[in-house]
Amino acid sequence: MTDAQLDLIFKALADSTRRRIIVRLSKQPAQSLFEVCASSVAKDGVALSRQTVSQHLAVLEKAGLIETSWKGRTKAHSLSIGDDHVAAALWIKKYKQNGEKP
Repeated sequence: MTDAQLDLIFKALADSTRRRIIVRLSKQPAQSLFEVCASSVAKDGVALSRQTVSQHLAVLEKAGLIETSWKGRTKAHSLSIGDDHVAAALWIKKYKQNGEKP
């Protein structure tokens, strides 16, 4: 895994809104932009504009954490955790000191 790949993954995970989107997509895949926006309001009470959510989805997609497909004329977003993402988690885990509590 390159430094550039790690940078994209950690940048994507650095934002709490993007982490919440990941959690939602893990529970219900293939959500449209509208569904992601609506679930944000329903779960958190925080209204996010379509533009804001679209930008967050673009960062997640660039990091390879989500994938898109088409359902008719609607773009659907689903979680896509691959080997690179597991490698990123293992990269940080290797620096954990022996005996240190999580």
